[in-house]
Amino acid sequence: MSVRKLKPITPAQRFRVVNGFDAITTDKPEKSLLEPKKSSGGRNNKGKMTSRHIGGGHKKRYRVIDFKRNKFDVSAEVKSIEYDPNRTAFIALLEYKDGEKKYIVAPNGLTVGQTISSGKNSVPEIGNALYLSDIPLGTVISCIELSPGKGASIARSAGAFAQLMAREGRFATVKLPSGETRLVLVTCMAVIGAVSNSDHQLLVSGKAGRSRWLGRRPRTRPVAMNPVDHPMGGGEGRASGGHPRSRNGIPAKGFRTRSKTKFSNKFIIERRKK
Repeated sequence: MSVRKLKPITPAQRFRVVNGFDAITTDKPEKSLLEPKKSSGGRNNKGKMTSRHIGGGHKKRYRVIDFKRNKFDVSAEVKSIEYDPNRTAFIALLEYKDGEKKYIVAPNGLTVGQTISSGKNSVPEIGNALYLSDIPLGTVISCIELSPGKGASIARSAGAFAQLMAREGRFATVKLPSGETRLVLVTCMAVIGAVSNSDHQLLVSGKAGRSRWLGRRPRTRPVAMNPVDHPMGGGEGRASGGHPRSRNGIPAKGFRTRSKTKFSNKFIIERRKK
């Protein structure tokens, strides 16, 4: 994986850094795994805007991803590594021995022609999905389930990974990408290896128009508003705006919004770093 810095033949390209797409092997997605994706523009079922700064953007089709990896003891060959407009990570097209095709989130180092599998009989190699009870301690993992059989919900974005630290009884201790250390049931599944496209964080869009292509509309700074519009608005000249907070008054930068009575609090050993 690499990034490319463009020659500044236009003002927008002067600072732009783009993905090299070295790992991508095809630009044609598998038709049987495509679904239509409707854009809401931030409106609810009555047409009223309920989420600001959303709208426009390029039309996309959703790639159906297999987050459950519940096709056990059937090996699959990696047919291609592809770009997915719906996520930061790359995706891999698998073809199982019985002919079925599925997309998965591609781990770093997965190559075309490689054979991967999932289940208790799989070996802990890159791309294989195993139960946390069968993964060696210290292994780098991604696409982790929080509820058995529900499908991966943690460490799915580009370059993300967690680490399996310990096991005791029904629970495994996992250090998450945020720095949080948490207990997860050993009957949950995870994929060996970090997620692909780790260079995503180095990209520079170069111009405001690229945000519009991604469906993000302009956002007005709160300190530029009037007091009637935002708690940080008003003041003569370039006033600092007071303590940083949201439009409805909830403080930002350090204020904890997690419920003290949340059911899953007991599974968190160490909170993420501030």
